[in-house]
Amino acid sequence: MSVTQQAVTDDLELLLEVMPLRLRDALSRLPDKEHLLEVVLDLGRVPEARFPGRVIEIDETSVSREDLTAVVERVGRFGDDNRAGIERTLHRISAIRNRQGAVIGLTCRVGRAVFGTVDILRDVIETGRSILLLGRPGVGKTTLLREATRVLADDLGKRVVVVDTSNEIAGDGDIPHPGIGRARRMQVPSSEKQHAVMIEAVENHMPEVIVIDEIGTGAEALAARTIAERGVQLIATAHGNDLDNLLQNPTLSDLVGGIHAVTLSDEEARRRRTQKTVLERKAPPTFDVVVEIHERDRLAVHHEIALVVDAHLRGEPLRPEIRVRTEEGKVEIREPVAPESRGPQPAGTATLRPERKILKILPYAVTREKLERATADLGVPVYLVDEPRMADVVLTIKSQERRGPRALRDAEARGLPIEVIRSNTTFQMEKFLRRWFGIKGEAAPAEAVEGGDGHETFADDYEAPLQEAERAIDQVLDRGHAVELSPQDKPIRRLQHELVERSGLVTQSKGVEPYRRVVVYPR
Repeated sequence: MSVTQQAVTDDLELLLEVMPLRLRDALSRLPDKEHLLEVVLDLGRVPEARFPGRVIEIDETSVSREDLTAVVERVGRFGDDNRAGIERTLHRISAIRNRQGAVIGLTCRVGRAVFGTVDILRDVIETGRSILLLGRPGVGKTTLLREATRVLADDLGKRVVVVDTSNEIAGDGDIPHPGIGRARRMQVPSSEKQHAVMIEAVENHMPEVIVIDEIGTGAEALAARTIAERGVQLIATAHGNDLDNLLQNPTLSDLVGGIHAVTLSDEEARRRRTQKTVLERKAPPTFDVVVEIHERDRLAVHHEIALVVDAHLRGEPLRPEIRVRTEEGKVEIREPVAPESRGPQPAGTATLRPERKILKILPYAVTREKLERATADLGVPVYLVDEPRMADVVLTIKSQERRGPRALRDAEARGLPIEVIRSNTTFQMEKFLRRWFGIKGEAAPAEAVEGGDGHETFADDYEAPLQEAERAIDQVLDRGHAVELSPQDKPIRRLQHELVERSGLVTQSKGVEPYRRVVVYPR
């Protein structure tokens, strides 16, 4: 592909105008303002200007209530998502409120329209196929979406309608930002009505293309399918970092066809050389192409997503096409690496062994979110299921195995292996996954866990207290009387409460710091 030049417009002076005078002057004097990401104003704290990789204190005087009020009065009305904007700009002001609803903090994010970013994906957009963009927050999904909107409306002359829930694509105010070109914009009065506005857009305004930022609910996923079935091209973003992550999301997996369990005949199972219950794609995908945005200048493109999902459910590794924008501005397309070559892959793509099959885990008394995080961190092919007939293995914790609940006995009677981890922590789940998939090395012993008070503790710190809680559970169940645990910090006590209460017992904290401790009672 040819070399492209990127142009940036940020209307930064309009953002500075809403700031109190002393902060406006201080921000104006900052070097490298073109790289400014956001301004953070928290009550009673020094105001900060955040740049990529660094934070600068703008002023020595702490932010006052008057400072916050001055900003709030100069921006548009805050919606139910606590976001506001500045008319005809892409800047976003997000509020933090106290329990009474008063604003005690503001995040003033600089919005920029970057022209030229879409060239890395322009040939795919021009095919008319529906495209789903995935990536972590701040990686550039909305920027790419906005530029794609402009190209479709202006360069290709298509009828484009933007469903703009938080005014992030086309800016605040009734007149859309010029970054979307001639595309039309439909604002959403509240986030829970986004799916209804999506349907209204296709029924009332005859678009050829609909652009949506952040599909996040089942209703929105269903609306997207309805739109696609009417022959309208969809360009959208969704929650999730990659295709694997999306497939494990029961709410949004329908965007790529969904997954369900199918029971094969004995003959078909022998022919496929699989067990009788297998996972298969449930329906045609809503989107034809899935794009993982690893970094602003590096994408992974999954073409023909129906075939990709089918192959992945058979245990084949994901092999997306990699697109990179070089420092010179040239776009390079790198063909997928064949599994046999085991060549280097870009950071952010999972390195899967071709011989690995998808492991279907039924979690019992194990937190699904933690298990999903451990799976994503290791890049292993795991799918979490809800029924024993769909599972390859049941994963539970030691205290539950000791109790021998009926659900575990029934699973064992089915011939399912029961894998036991010591406690309900990502650290222990990662150790299990490493052992199952034969991954060398150890799970990081300093896994951070945030407590309710915002402090962090680590796996080395909480392993012993959780074991003590597990022993207490056994004692209370066996003997029927209360057991008092050792004094612990608040984050560890919170984990002990959660662990015990999942066993059907009652807990209470007693004493004063630093001797406050958990007591376990029979129900």
